Amino acid sequence: MRELLTMQVLCRHAGSWGSGGRTRYRKGRDSRCTRMDGAGLCRQDRYTIIWLTKGILRWNQPRVRRERYMSAGIQDFVILTGIVIKAEPMGEYDRRVVLLTKERGKISAFAKGSRRPGNRLMAPANPFSFGQFKLYAGRSSYTLADAEITNYFEELRQDFAGACYGMYFLEICDYYTRENNDETGMLKLLYQSLRALVSPSFDDRLVRYIFELKSIMLNGEFPGVGIKDALMQATAYTIDYIMKTPVEKLFSFSVRTEVLEELGLYSRKICKRIMDRNFKSLEILENME
Repeated sequence: MRELLTMQVLCRHAGSWGSGGRTRYRKGRDSRCTRMDGAGLCRQDRYTIIWLTKGILRWNQPRVRRERYMSAGIQDFVILTGIVIKAEPMGEYDRRVVLLTKERGKISAFAKGSRRPGNRLMAPANPFSFGQFKLYAGRSSYTLADAEITNYFEELRQDFAGACYGMYFLEICDYYTRENNDETGMLKLLYQSLRALVSPSFDDRLVRYIFELKSIMLNGEFPGVGIKDALMQATAYTIDYIMKTPVEKLFSFSVRTEVLEELGLYSRKICKRIMDRNFKSLEILENME
């Protein structure tokens, strides 16, 4: 979104547009229409707003009510910390992105012009982009205005297997999270899991099983380990550790091959029982493993 440099309000009570023109009321001036209220705009009427943005004069049509234009500026912006978990094309140059945020859970936003070459939103509107997103709220959706990305997880874009694991994690987050819900736990889990994926010291399969089991636990659906599961003691201990350890300290261990294989069988069984969705990335992973 272009930086707003000047706002002018043309009052309908100030005369016709022609010789002499209408009186222009700039923000901060003392000029007042005789029908204006204390906010500097007429109480019961409509206005045409002129945006002067980087030398381009733009008209906002149709005319809008004063309630949408507060004295602080044209739009109410919010800055949210989160990650892009989904992106899909809209029209010729736009994208619709789904963000998992710390403050407002999962939200959807339009990134206008993000598919246009050279647009500053082209990179931030891609999956795995983590950072701060500046958005403004419309009547039914958000619009992405700017972003300050701290981690693009570019390593995943260069590793096909790692990208498949990462996309699988994003699909699970999209499945479990909700709008205007506290999803801080899932956001932390996703971020730490992606960091573990790009680290050469972790087995991608172990990262996957940890993510699957921990996401089920965070959403209150983990059934627990029963006697009928007949797991090795080391596997049962690993599951208990995953359940009780904070996300920040979760990726700090490794397991033997036989424990990893049994943990994988158990995780697959639990996911199949609880998650009623077919994940596209999972189908690719199953063929790879």
